[in-house]
Amino acid sequence: MDFNLTEEHLMIQQAARDFAQNELLPGVIERDEKQIFPTEQVKKMGQLGFMGMMVDPKYGGSGLDAISYVIAMEEISKVDASASVVMSVNNSLVCWGLQEFGTEEQKQKYLPGLASGEIHGAFCLSEPEAGSDATSQKTTAKDMGDHYLVNGTKNWITNGNTASVYLVIAQTNPELKHKGINALIMTKDMPGFSVGPKEQKMGIRGSDTHSLMFSDVKVPKENRIGEDGFGFKFAMKTLAGGRIGIASQALGIASGAYELALKYSKERKAFGTEICNHQAIAFKLADMAVNIEAARHLCMKAAWDKDQHKNYDVSGAMAKLFASQVAMDTAVEAVQIHGGNGYVKEYHVERFMRDAKITQIYEGTSEIQKIVISRSVIAG
Repeated sequence: MDFNLTEEHLMIQQAARDFAQNELLPGVIERDEKQIFPTEQVKKMGQLGFMGMMVDPKYGGSGLDAISYVIAMEEISKVDASASVVMSVNNSLVCWGLQEFGTEEQKQKYLPGLASGEIHGAFCLSEPEAGSDATSQKTTAKDMGDHYLVNGTKNWITNGNTASVYLVIAQTNPELKHKGINALIMTKDMPGFSVGPKEQKMGIRGSDTHSLMFSDVKVPKENRIGEDGFGFKFAMKTLAGGRIGIASQALGIASGAYELALKYSKERKAFGTEICNHQAIAFKLADMAVNIEAARHLCMKAAWDKDQHKNYDVSGAMAKLFASQVAMDTAVEAVQIHGGNGYVKEYHVERFMRDAKITQIYEGTSEIQKIVISRSVIAG
């Protein structure tokens, strides 16, 4: 075992940290308050190689490992989770799914733009009646010979209005249940494709979350990913990697909240001394530090498993389950350490608390992660 980061990893960490502090921090409170999508910041993330980190260089990507991705996600999420979720979806779900399972023509057509940040993508699985139960797809893709006719609705889609490429999961053969589901590449300019109003969210308010509606959308057969009926397996395999991204986002939220709480505790005085000298505060900081370090190790282990081409279903689920709980707990305690100031926007920690909650919900709720983990434990 070697717990040291390589020189390349350290350079990526510093580049991500500098970008977050210099490009994301200015205006982050206003973007959150006014629900402004970080358009320019996302473009710059693409220019720095953060939007296609694991994409092969022959398709315009950075060709980096999953550990590099975890490192960058943590640093960016320390400052702006709304920006990091755009990066996570584009890397983990869209680029990885296309590179791993797409045809050469699909890769050549879509990956260069996605990896460069010139465009970004969306992953469309959730529906009004298909959240955790992803097998209950009501969106249909009727086989019409040389194309599919798609009808239905998708909910809570990150990058819903700003994306250019949409990976849509739809049911083609209901009698086959989950084995009749397909994954299709769609674009917003297809007739019958419409975008609903922006969701009014508690957290990650700068991210672009919408419902999508499809009314007789004609999708060419060459836009299908994999063989007929591969869609559900595609979604599950892609989400397994996506959980590493969201675990890393949760880790970053926790780290960012902790760093602000630690700094504040060394500046704020009460009863004649800095509040970090009071055991009540010192012990909170100790718990935060331990839990964040444990979460980081789980994230790195899952990323290492992926890099080593090992099965990372369970390690990814463990990382997401634990890191998301740490994000929530740490953000709440960071607000507490700030006292009344923690309830005020200018100190940032109230935003971390609101942003943390979604990490326990999207890309598989904590309860779903426990199902994945418990099945593995019981099976031995």
